[in-house]
Amino acid sequence: MSAFRSAVTVSLVPQAQGGPFIFWDGLEAACAAAQELGFDAIEVFPPSAEELNAHQLRGLLEKHGLKLAAVGTGAGWVVQKLRLTDPDGTVRARAKNFIMAIVDLAGKLGAPAIIGSMQGRVEAGIERSEALRWMAEALEQLAPRAHAYDVPLLLEPLNRYETNLFNTVDDTLRFLSTLRTNNVKLLCDCFHMNVEEASIADALKRAGGRVGHVHWADSNRRAAGMGHTDFDGIARALREIGYSGYLSVEALPFPDSITAARATVESVRRLNAGA
Repeated sequence: MSAFRSAVTVSLVPQAQGGPFIFWDGLEAACAAAQELGFDAIEVFPPSAEELNAHQLRGLLEKHGLKLAAVGTGAGWVVQKLRLTDPDGTVRARAKNFIMAIVDLAGKLGAPAIIGSMQGRVEAGIERSEALRWMAEALEQLAPRAHAYDVPLLLEPLNRYETNLFNTVDDTLRFLSTLRTNNVKLLCDCFHMNVEEASIADALKRAGGRVGHVHWADSNRRAAGMGHTDFDGIARALREIGYSGYLSVEALPFPDSITAARATVESVRRLNAGA
């Protein structure tokens, strides 16, 4: 049985300071720390595709023996307030172009792009069906773009306090079943799932082969083992569906980045040892 792979998040977005990312002090320091701690990959959250030096990133990955697990698009919302379901068509177009550039950047490095906060929400006065139509139109263009690089596009259900668009695995699967493209996979975040799912393990089983990436964070958004999440049960479910991808720590750097990162690596190693 294939082993799970570990990844650690690196934020390059100053405006997101205080958010659930482990490393904040630049790519070089993050890659060095990730290698030393034994991670397989990093997951990067850049201000934009244009502001991420792909040549530098590729060189650092090669130097430190790391892969690129995924690239986030959240800065499109945090910094530029762009959403794929914004009532303003001009904003939706800018949001799509922002994500498309990250799809291209990540795809050239063999990694998927993540759509999380940039999905937006159903605003007052807007019919849910209309917001979903806008979302579908965007994904029907973005997912084939990712397919050209032989990677999926990742869509992340978020908890109800962050969006009212996609909260659960089942919500998201129903929506994906309406699309022509089959290249959108789920990013299943254990923190969000702890809020929304009756059983994280059962939800993962229902998602099956649609699970494309996993954020490995505990119930309190700290690293694995610092809350009450049943990671053994989650790991059994992931093995049952044949998932052997990344368990990526998108968690608060509590009590500090190195401690949180080390707890994650140890969690993944323990699960792999017990397989």
